[in-house]
Amino acid sequence: MPELPEVETTVSGLRSVLQGATLTRVEPRRADLRFPIPVDLRQRMTGATVTGLSRRAKYGLIETDRGDMMIFHLGMSGRWRIDPAEIGAHDHLLLETGSGHLLSLNDPRRFGSLDLVRSDAWQGYAPFTRMGPEPLGPDFDAAYLAKVLDGKATSIKAALLDQRIVAGLGNIYVCEALNMAGIAPTRAAGRISKPRLGLLVEAIRTVLSAAIVAGGSTLRDYARPDGELGYFSNQWRVYGREGQICPCGGTVQRRVDGGRSTFHCPKCQK
Repeated sequence: MPELPEVETTVSGLRSVLQGATLTRVEPRRADLRFPIPVDLRQRMTGATVTGLSRRAKYGLIETDRGDMMIFHLGMSGRWRIDPAEIGAHDHLLLETGSGHLLSLNDPRRFGSLDLVRSDAWQGYAPFTRMGPEPLGPDFDAAYLAKVLDGKATSIKAALLDQRIVAGLGNIYVCEALNMAGIAPTRAAGRISKPRLGLLVEAIRTVLSAAIVAGGSTLRDYARPDGELGYFSNQWRVYGREGQICPCGGTVQRRVDGGRSTFHCPKCQK
C-alpha cells in the first residue's frame, strides 16, 4: 500500500501539471471504487481551476476555485498517471486540463477512494477527525508521544500504526524508524523513556524525509505519476531483508504480528 512518502511524491507530481490548471474534462468511468464516487463530481469539477494540492496522512487533496476539494486515497494499488499512452479498464477517473494534459487515476484492485467536500470544511471530513498529528509536523514530538503512550501496554509498532496516534505511518517506515532508533517493535509503548521517544521521533522524520526525496519505495503496484519507480527500497535497513545483515552487524529477522510482517534486528533493537 502506498504510504505517506508515496502519497507526498504523488501530490508533488500532480502539482507540476495541475496547479493553476483548468479542468476541461472530468470523467468518472465507474460509479464506485471502495466507496461510491460522488454523483456530482463531474458537474462540480468540470471547468474549475485547481488552486492547491496538498496531503493529509495517506490522502491527497485537490482544491479548486469553486470552494470544492477532491480527496483521494490510493488504497492498495492506486496511482495517478500523467499523459498515459493509452487508457485501460483500470483507469477509473480521467482529468483533462486546458493545457492538454490528461491524467488518469488507475486502481486495479479498487481499494482506493474519491470524495468531494467543501474546502472550508475539509478538516471535518470523517477520516480526518480521528487522526493524530502529521509525523513531519510541529505537533509531533517526544512530549506528545510520551503523553499519548503513557500507560499503554500495546507494542510500540502497533501504537505507531494507529492513525489516531500519528497520521500516515505504515508498516515499511515504522519498521525502518524503529530500527534506526534502536527500539524493539515488541516493546510496550508506555514503557519507553522520553529521551528514547525523542530518538524515535527524529528517526521517523529522517526516514520519511529520505523516502520523499527518493520518490518513495518501489512496491508491487506503486509508481510515481511520471511512471518512474521510487528507489528508497535501495536504502531499506531491515524491511524485506530477512536473513541479511543489519547496519549494526546483526542479522535481520522477520516476525508476523496481526497479519503484517515485522522486520527487526534483535542485536541493536532493545
